[in-house]
Amino acid sequence: MADNRVVVTGLGCVSPLGLDVESTWEACLAGKSGVGNITKFDASGFKTRIAAEVKGFDPTVWIDRKEVKKMDTFIQYAIACSSMALDDAGFKVDPENAERVGVYIGAGLGGLPEIERQKKIIDEEGPRRVSPFFIPMVIVNLAPGYVAMQTGAKGPNMSIVSACATGAHCIGEAAHAIRRGDIDVAIAGGAESTITPLGVGGFNALRALSTRNEEPERASRPFDKDREGFVMGEGGGILIIESLEHAQKRGATIYAELAGYGATCDAYHITSPDPQGDGAARCMKMAMRTGGVTPGEVDYINAHGTSTPLNDYFETLAIKSVFGERAGKLMISSTKSVTGHCLGAAGSMEAIFSVLAIRDSIVPPTMNYETPDPECDLDYVPNVARKAEVRAVLSNSFGFGGTNATLLFKKFS
Repeated sequence: MADNRVVVTGLGCVSPLGLDVESTWEACLAGKSGVGNITKFDASGFKTRIAAEVKGFDPTVWIDRKEVKKMDTFIQYAIACSSMALDDAGFKVDPENAERVGVYIGAGLGGLPEIERQKKIIDEEGPRRVSPFFIPMVIVNLAPGYVAMQTGAKGPNMSIVSACATGAHCIGEAAHAIRRGDIDVAIAGGAESTITPLGVGGFNALRALSTRNEEPERASRPFDKDREGFVMGEGGGILIIESLEHAQKRGATIYAELAGYGATCDAYHITSPDPQGDGAARCMKMAMRTGGVTPGEVDYINAHGTSTPLNDYFETLAIKSVFGERAGKLMISSTKSVTGHCLGAAGSMEAIFSVLAIRDSIVPPTMNYETPDPECDLDYVPNVARKAEVRAVLSNSFGFGGTNATLLFKKFS
């Protein structure tokens, strides 16, 4: 079996902060929040009336106008991000390489907006009015399916659906396929667009969302003592990853090496993390072990850091259990403080931030960190980005059901 090294050569992103990678990264470093009042529907009767929406996205820039109507928004984000990432990588799928290119793109919930719209149609107008495109509009695996049809990629094509760990799991499993030698290149990540009445209402019922409606930009406050829930976000993040040999052969620019990947489960609760942070800790250890990196070589953790009371505390416990005394010397930040929690897209969006932290030697801040929590007492890089050498980064993603994923990126050499 092959054991290829895997490198990152292309990035694509649509986020509440911008419609491409560089504008998103610039806003993230500046601490500019993407959170505001919900405009996608009338949220006046909801406990939560704020979210981190994507603004100004025009799918026809990336997709034929007639095709746009056949796909829900998360698929449009996936296509746009994939196109950007391929352009960035300078890579084109052609008949010669098509069978060696895989597409791994997931979503946490998939086409919730269209499900709600079609339900209203069937209730008000009857079953004959339901769109013939309804099912392919909403099922998660049509995100990689459409990307394959647009690009011609004929390798493995699949979606991993693992709640908020989706994007990271897709990237990690794609990397395994490259290491095994199954494929040379993967288009991998996640996309999500579920800021809808049912989406917000459902998370409200779980008491998971912030209700700081009067202060949208200050609502997502990971690790802060006054955190009280996450803010829903949306968007997409796609990485082009490929074997080192393939990247060097075609003279590609390499952002970073995707050196390790961990995947574990808490086996504990449907929504709450393990109270000792056990599953998260094992996940980080697995990523470092598979990446051949010691705890002393990790400079930065892009935390899952949702801004919920339990998640941030248990993630802090997990980091302490893995790194011991060194935990206090690590730079840790949650970019969800400005992007909101983009659910199935979160892991891949944060993987992009991790790669860029290595490229630019700068760590993004945790915004709205104002009141220290004695139970969350690590260096969360509060409120201001920090210039620093970043040799290796862990990017954590944890999901409902106790599913965990950690990606390990390191500077390429």
